[in-house]
Amino acid sequence: MKKKIFIVIAIIIAAVAFVLIYKNHSDYKKSDAYKFKTEYEELNGEDNGYGKKYRTLNISKKNKIKYSTAKEIVEKTENGETFIVYFGFSKCPWCRSMVENLVDLSIENDIEVYYVDVLEIRDTIEMVDGELKTTKEGDKNYMKLVELYGDVLSDYTIKNGDEKISAGEKRIYAPNVVAVVNGEAKEMVEGVSEELTDPYGEITDKMKKASIKQLKCIFKCINEAGICTGPSSC
Repeated sequence: MKKKIFIVIAIIIAAVAFVLIYKNHSDYKKSDAYKFKTEYEELNGEDNGYGKKYRTLNISKKNKIKYSTAKEIVEKTENGETFIVYFGFSKCPWCRSMVENLVDLSIENDIEVYYVDVLEIRDTIEMVDGELKTTKEGDKNYMKLVELYGDVLSDYTIKNGDEKISAGEKRIYAPNVVAVVNGEAKEMVEGVSEELTDPYGEITDKMKKASIKQLKCIFKCINEAGICTGPSSC
């Protein structure tokens, strides 16, 4: 009798454990962490259409990426919140050159990083018949972010042959990682080593360290409540 009771209890425990494991797995597949890992890793080794292969990434399951929109980031900024936001997109080779470092630092610092895919929301300015013209209007919330974060963003420059011409506005490039403290953009870094000239090329240890150093500035800025060291030190 005792043996039967033991077997029944064991079966119940195993069943409960199975249900919990299944539920946790099911919940994880609905999470932003799973979505981000899947979005970036599904391009691993794929051809980009121009004879280059997307960099192979291994995004941690424990990543603290939270999907957001330009509108939500505008609201968080205007509400005076403190947070980190990463602007990029999965097919961006420069983004793929630094995103693992960003993910690892978010886990290390236990800080969520908001993610805005900027591929389709930015305006496009081009040289047409010798004049700069807006050939694609930007999303209104994207343009609002350009206004709000203008102090830390880079200029929007247009290539005209070998010359670069200012478009007369700021630009959220990909990648841009911004520290926002009490609703004020305090710091922006790209998180990519200046020595990396080919985003599809090998990343050396030196390049990785340079990337991590930049990104650490962003987390330090948040952890120290806005006491930032300035872009020159990143």
